[in-house]
Amino acid sequence: MKVVILCGGQGTRIRDVSELLPKPMLPVGGRPVVWHIMKGYAAHGFREFVLCLGYKGWTIKEFFLNYGAMMCDITVNLGEHRSVNLHRQHDEDWLVTLADTGESTMTGGRVAAIRSYLGDDDLFLLTYGDGVADVNLTDLVEFHRRHGKAATLTAVRPQGRFGELGIDGSHVYEFNEKPQATGGFINGGFFVFDAKRVWDYFKGGADEVLETGPLRRLAADGQLEAFAHTGFWQPMDTFREYSLLNEIWANGKAPWKIWNG
Repeated sequence: MKVVILCGGQGTRIRDVSELLPKPMLPVGGRPVVWHIMKGYAAHGFREFVLCLGYKGWTIKEFFLNYGAMMCDITVNLGEHRSVNLHRQHDEDWLVTLADTGESTMTGGRVAAIRSYLGDDDLFLLTYGDGVADVNLTDLVEFHRRHGKAATLTAVRPQGRFGELGIDGSHVYEFNEKPQATGGFINGGFFVFDAKRVWDYFKGGADEVLETGPLRRLAADGQLEAFAHTGFWQPMDTFREYSLLNEIWANGKAPWKIWNG
């Protein structure tokens, strides 16, 4: 089955670092965050990708068109017999479709636009191109197949932004530094969709937002199930979150790195 990744948004909340690059191309540890996402899927055996491009999509095309040169040491012969030699081969055996879905198209419209690239698969996976997690994707797909509904989303509890205090009067009896939120689950992405039935819930064309259109209709029809994930999950919506992911990677403690090498 194929993995669809939403890579077309403008990232207005992180514009201070994404003026020249679309958010999926912002580097974490020297590699675009979308590369990290794809490595996670590939580690579970999912190696066919459809990237929904929009804002500055040509930079994503350039990255994959020049993937070998981007990932490996190279020697360039600028003389009469011009050549480029890669000093090693990269490990990826991915099949990547780069689909221009429009600069102003909404998330639901982007998904609908790539329907023809999904072939005859019975399921397809979908996620956002700006967040990483250690979701067990194999278990996610198995969960989806067991319940038999048209769609599954991954439900997460985000980390709190500030330290949480336990207070009795003026006495602080407990302090938790940025704990996991206790107020309930939110949509963490990492979807599985029935590739035949789910299209009945896409009705709004290019202006349709995935979260307020198809997902709401699926929920209202009893066709949306939640796969609870209580492990690591971190979006990259702000400069603070961008810096956090790079800090975690630099410290060699990235929970989302489930691949070797």
